[in-house]
Amino acid sequence: MIIVKDDTNVVNLKGELEDKLEFSHEIFGEKFYSTKIKIHRLSNSYDVLPMTISERLLQDIDFEKDRMVSVNGQLRSYNKNVDNKNKLVLTVFVREIKAITDVDTKDPNSIFLDGYICKLPIYRKTPLGREITDLLVAINRPYNKSDYIPSIVWGRNAKFAKTLKVGDRIQMWGRVQSRVYDKKLESGSSVKRVAYEVSVSKIKKIDLEEEE
Repeated sequence: MIIVKDDTNVVNLKGELEDKLEFSHEIFGEKFYSTKIKIHRLSNSYDVLPMTISERLLQDIDFEKDRMVSVNGQLRSYNKNVDNKNKLVLTVFVREIKAITDVDTKDPNSIFLDGYICKLPIYRKTPLGREITDLLVAINRPYNKSDYIPSIVWGRNAKFAKTLKVGDRIQMWGRVQSRVYDKKLESGSSVKRVAYEVSVSKIKKIDLEEEE
């Protein structure tokens, strides 16, 4: 059973606006803009996440004055051609945004996903022995569209996640994170790049009985 509901992809963020608005694209006369939000972690580090926002929501906030915001939306993906190669690009599609005066340190960054494994899990260990499983999860949207979300599962959950098969329906809870890494070039040099993914804290496989 293929699930297509609004509550299969839910992101809630609280943080500070990092960039000014920049025009992104226009669909059926509706203009969309891009910006970024900076969200602090408990570890004193932070995530900087891209957001896409409709012009229809701009009346709800003053981007010149209101810097602390609360955002509700979805994590979406699209393919972008970079150097003649398709690159998966992630962005938080904003459905609601409002100004806030302070950021509650409890759950300033949370996501829930209900989707399907679309690529065999990749299990690995860090040099320090920490277990990790990489997942690519397809979240269905109306009009036969899907978002493909790269996700990382840690520890004992990684052991469970590595047993999943393509087509399995799962539910995941976690946070959206940005990660800086070194991209090696053909010249032998390297450049800093940023990857976006879901860091999973809880994962559940949905059995056929639960889908009905």
